[in-house]
Amino acid sequence: MTATMQPKSEAAKAPLRGRRAPGTGEKTRPRSTGLQLGHWWWALPGIVLVIAIHYVATGIGGFFAFTNWTGIGSFKIVGWQNFEAIFKDPTKLGALTNTLFLAFGSVFLGNVGGLIIALGLNRMLKTRYVLRTLFFMPVVLSPLATAYVWKYIFDFDGPINVFLTSIGAGDLAKPWLADPQWAIWTVLIVLVWGSTGFAMVIFMAGLASVPVEVEEAAAIDGANLWQRFQNVTLPAIRPAIAIATTLGIVQGLRVFDPIMALTNGGPAGATETLATQVYKQAFALGNFGGGAALALVLAAIILFFAVIQQRLTRSNPED
Repeated sequence: MTATMQPKSEAAKAPLRGRRAPGTGEKTRPRSTGLQLGHWWWALPGIVLVIAIHYVATGIGGFFAFTNWTGIGSFKIVGWQNFEAIFKDPTKLGALTNTLFLAFGSVFLGNVGGLIIALGLNRMLKTRYVLRTLFFMPVVLSPLATAYVWKYIFDFDGPINVFLTSIGAGDLAKPWLADPQWAIWTVLIVLVWGSTGFAMVIFMAGLASVPVEVEEAAAIDGANLWQRFQNVTLPAIRPAIAIATTLGIVQGLRVFDPIMALTNGGPAGATETLATQVYKQAFALGNFGGGAALALVLAAIILFFAVIQQRLTRSNPED
């Protein structure tokens, strides 16, 4: 038998059996998109629900902010009158001041406290898991229930005044929640107590990404504890700071439950916020248009500070 040998150059040029030679002009079969479309169809009910609840409802509320609707019956377009009334009313301006004070005060104190606790619990302590649970517990408890507990603590016959009387400082005892000077500070204490644990968890997640080798190298080079924190730890947890600050500002600007349980906005409007004023205007006084205008102002304030905060704490200047 004789076998015909094909030169290597010709064999290299010949296309392999069962394969298409590139550049032959034949069209390849497009991939099936049935699975991808199926993913979209599964997500469609959730997308529709989010749009209906968040965007459509917000748009309708924004429309009624320019009306005099009482919540029942017909209404009339009044233009910017509701917004003019907001900035002419001392009560609503005081509510705006209280809202900003509680939001930024709780964010600052809660983040500082959460960062200190996270730094302490980031060490190899035997009880760190138990302490993490204890510090995080206020976050998972009902804000309304805990507010009633704090209301009993700050009551005139509550544990604080009893303790002050027992140590001979009875002159310092006062009705904390009924005093216009101290009521706002009691609310701030409750907010900080409830937000510190949440900030702690975020900062602990950020501290887990700090390179240990860099800290050890800085310590070998002679950097003290504060220098290592300022130059190594703090830049590494900047994304965690951005998240904790943003969520804290949003939560602080729309605080409602603790204030209604502790003081109901009193005494004499000393603890009124925009959120409590929205509720009272819309549902207690029947001024749905004014309440919607207040809610729109509150949403604009939240959006403004969230954008500013994100720009100030972003890690990459080119983002």
